[in-house]
Amino acid sequence: MVVESTEGLTDTQRDRRLRVIDAALRLAADGGYDSVQMRDVSAEADVALGTIYRYFSSKDHLLVAAMVEWMLELETAMKRRPARGDEAVDRVLDVLHRALRAVEREPTRAAAVVRAQTSDDGAAVRASQEVTEVLYRIMASAFPGGGDTDAQHDTIRVLAHVWFSCLVSWTSGVGDMAWVRSEVDTAAHLLLTD
Repeated sequence: MVVESTEGLTDTQRDRRLRVIDAALRLAADGGYDSVQMRDVSAEADVALGTIYRYFSSKDHLLVAAMVEWMLELETAMKRRPARGDEAVDRVLDVLHRALRAVEREPTRAAAVVRAQTSDDGAAVRASQEVTEVLYRIMASAFPGGGDTDAQHDTIRVLAHVWFSCLVSWTSGVGDMAWVRSEVDTAAHLLLTD
């Protein structure tokens, strides 16, 4: 049975789970999606293969869980240094540009986790929903009142779709990071500028 949540895990189990995620991210950073093999993750993390499968149903689930951790780090950074700008569009773009800078710093790793988010593995899909929830919270912080109106919620949802769609296209070689940034900027201005 796969553990779906970190709630109820002991500190030792949480640490072990994070070691597995860190190992997968190191392997992804070195060689991309295809270089993340569960046996290699096991060796890199010094965690038994069977134990890894108790936490993660598949490589895709593991990589998307890593994306959740990555997004939670961004959320923590945003709380320490909130989005800047006079208008909502400026603050939202500040959030999205920070997320894109993280992608640019680790493009091979980012491409691996984005690719995993397109998986049909049930646990990976649920973890992808968690990524979306974290991104929503981060973007909502850029709105007055925390993005709690229906219009703000819809705007955030559409921008999250554009952001993810552009990243999927980027992993397929459709455009470079400048193209992704331009697409996200265009969508934000269309949705948030009067």
